[in-house]
Amino acid sequence: MNAPEPVLRHLAELGLDRTQTVYYNLPPARLVELSVRRGEGRLTAGGPLATRTDPHTGRSPNDRFIVREETSEDAVAWGATNRPISEDAFDRLHGAMKRYATGRDLFVRDCYAGADPRYRVRVRVITEKAWHSIFAHNMFLRPATEEELEEFEPDYTVLDLCDFKATEKVNAELNSSTFVLLHLGRGLVLIGGTNYAGEIKKSIFSALNFVLPDKGVLPMHCSASEAVGGGNTAVFFGLSGTGKTTLSADARRVLIGDDEHGWSEEGVFNFEGGCYAKAIRLSPEGEPEIYDTTREFGTLAENVALLPDRSIDFDDATITENTRLSYPISFIPNASEDGMGGVPETVLFLTADAFGVLPPIAKLTPEQAQYHFLSGYTAKVAGTERGVTEPKATFSACFGEPFMVLPPSRYAEMLGERIERTGARVFLVNTGWTGGPYGTGERMKLAWTRRMVDAALAGELDSVETETEPVFGLEVPVAIDGVPDSVLHPRQTWADTDAYDAKASQLAEMFADNFEKYRENVSEEVRQAGPARAMA
Repeated sequence: MNAPEPVLRHLAELGLDRTQTVYYNLPPARLVELSVRRGEGRLTAGGPLATRTDPHTGRSPNDRFIVREETSEDAVAWGATNRPISEDAFDRLHGAMKRYATGRDLFVRDCYAGADPRYRVRVRVITEKAWHSIFAHNMFLRPATEEELEEFEPDYTVLDLCDFKATEKVNAELNSSTFVLLHLGRGLVLIGGTNYAGEIKKSIFSALNFVLPDKGVLPMHCSASEAVGGGNTAVFFGLSGTGKTTLSADARRVLIGDDEHGWSEEGVFNFEGGCYAKAIRLSPEGEPEIYDTTREFGTLAENVALLPDRSIDFDDATITENTRLSYPISFIPNASEDGMGGVPETVLFLTADAFGVLPPIAKLTPEQAQYHFLSGYTAKVAGTERGVTEPKATFSACFGEPFMVLPPSRYAEMLGERIERTGARVFLVNTGWTGGPYGTGERMKLAWTRRMVDAALAGELDSVETETEPVFGLEVPVAIDGVPDSVLHPRQTWADTDAYDAKASQLAEMFADNFEKYRENVSEEVRQAGPARAMA
């Protein structure tokens, strides 16, 4: 499709009017064809396009910056997560990107972020790689009519020239030749030096985290689902490896979305039009709905290894553990048609506790919910990251700190207010280890976790007998049908209870130390909702 005149004018305003060919909103089949012809990817036996992004096989958090200017100056929570960069530096880099784009092909895609029309933003994604335009097609929401495209004026523009590398001469304020820069005042994102497609969608998620709270919407890094026919909406918070995508992709429920949502007065809505699922060790037995997308033309498979017959070897982590699949959410049979659900009745915080001391499920008070939301705890295990040889506690505020532009307490307050007002039930779910820490115990059986989550969603746990776990102060069900009683109480699963006590005390100390930075910005009730610093 030829780019319409308003699009060409916008490109000219961005200094991109000396390019070779501008491809506008091409369909996936045409983009796949161009990707293969241009050497950007290979077709796999099942139909997906396999692409490589190494050496960057994940996000580059140390290379993400926000421009310090009038819009952002007093609002952004500046620090290690939201690094500032000057407007002059942004302009110098933008100028270098304009020169780099001269004579090159560009791919332009107009799309939306936000299924609820009342809160959605219009996004224009400009890339130098055809497959990145497929990614934008998969991950964002697509205008339904030609009329929408004719009237499209972007609120945010992402310029991703992935092969352009910044030099020190161009910008000494960067940490490397890779960069992801957000200018919130201009609604402009600059990306370079990395082929990792996830930077595109996460930059817009960051922008939504900035603008939506002032509109009364809580932006959330979570998956969401609802009952067939509507109602019983649930949201699943969790960092990578905790089971967020797996537990929300339940054939018995309707999937609203798997990663990013807003919670408005009216209910929950998906920010995206697709899914970006981890593919490592994917199997038809474990995650059949996701596995079936690897038989669909239009799916992207990032950094996967291919066998001689061009089928995907999902167990091969030679390139990275962070292999990914990008596909439209419509590829999931039970996906919501409109990406919207009711007000959540159940909120679940997922953690993979490699210390093996947290209960597999526990009921949280509203104050505990804010505490654990701000903590955002999970654990990395040996082999997942260079230098990690034993379980390592990881705390990421709001279960998505790298994308939270405002102070974390702002989002926690919004969540707490919603829980209080709606009466939503909140649970902490440990999908990690039982019977001992990583290396000694074993991973929680998925069947047990599904049964506990089912019980939580069905309201079975609303009035069951509970016991207060003494270290973390959590209310743990005494019994749940289908789950061994001992599993519900981690101390009973350890052969050495003294070792359990020591490990639980160690993790409690980590929680307390991490929470120190939030203490001044929360109520005394929330401060007291965390674990004790040591065993009584």
